[in-house]
Amino acid sequence: MSNDKLHRSVLDALSAIMHPDAGQDVVSSGLVRDVEVGEGGVVRFSFAPGPRDPGSLAKEARRVVEGVEGVSSVKVNVQLPQAAGSASPSARPARGPAPGSVPAPTPQTGLLKNVGSIVAISSGKGGVGKSMVAANLAAAFASRGQRVGLLDADIYGPNIPLMFGQDDRPQVTGERGKEMIEPLEAHGVRLMSLGFLLDKEQPAIMRGPLISGILRQFIEQVDWGDLDIMIVDMPPGTGDAQLSLVQNIDLDGAVMVTTPQEVALGDVRRGIRMFERVNTRVLGIVENMSGLECPHCGEPVDVFGSGGGERLAEEMKLPFLGRVPLDPRVRTAGDEGVPTVLGAEDSDAAKALQDVASALLDALADDGAE
Repeated sequence: MSNDKLHRSVLDALSAIMHPDAGQDVVSSGLVRDVEVGEGGVVRFSFAPGPRDPGSLAKEARRVVEGVEGVSSVKVNVQLPQAAGSASPSARPARGPAPGSVPAPTPQTGLLKNVGSIVAISSGKGGVGKSMVAANLAAAFASRGQRVGLLDADIYGPNIPLMFGQDDRPQVTGERGKEMIEPLEAHGVRLMSLGFLLDKEQPAIMRGPLISGILRQFIEQVDWGDLDIMIVDMPPGTGDAQLSLVQNIDLDGAVMVTTPQEVALGDVRRGIRMFERVNTRVLGIVENMSGLECPHCGEPVDVFGSGGGERLAEEMKLPFLGRVPLDPRVRTAGDEGVPTVLGAEDSDAAKALQDVASALLDALADDGAE
């Protein structure tokens, strides 16, 4: 079957899916966009649910297309629900600083005016425990009675839903034309993540402009309410997501997470330089996986070396916020959806994370006193 014929067959199949409220099919109503048929029967399309669309429609669209003869695989890009009056992420042009320039942060607007402090948790590379630190800092602050939000900006690896044991779909509230997305909540922390909007094994396949659009929607179209502090779990590296956030949020600062070995420290140095270039204060460095207590003899084992984070802090003239030891209970807590500071509060790792939370509050207070 030719690609043109297969394209028509796919559109016919999708046109048979009716929106239960709109009275139109998903193609005519604009929910399904950019249908493409590639070599070998690979079908791609975007699904842009409106604020009142049930989450099952995207799954139904995938199922129907998979049943079309000649289709070998289906790739669906599910976009964040649109509130009225906002542009589609895919329609936004890519915007970023000119080479060598520094993007100016936008003052807090809209609902983020009600957020006390906004802190990004970042790293130069993946696999150093950045999301674990972000999740536990948020839970630690909430356990102290603070109103906390956690924005999962790690678009390609949204792990916050798993770490908080939350997999519901966010609800949309408000009258037509003024719809807002309600963040989910777990362990006293308000949460928003792309992971809540994707199927469990669905990859986030998207380029810079779309990433920027989704993050902007997480800021502008989520009803965060009044917060004392918002933690932003950043993706690793120094790319589109980082630039988008510093352009759209007036961050109070960033915390860099590293492991002790030099291969991680080099990437963190680059991350620190990036925040310096975009005029964002680095509040300090956290060293994760700093040592393991041998279960047989009780002696410390420096699996990834030792002291690297503290040395880097001295080198870069930054505060050292603390070190978190390797502990199997950290892994268990994350897999079970209960942050370590709550699920294993007597562990050395939990105590270290609570100390990091206190040190971070001190750093924010020092910043406010300057």
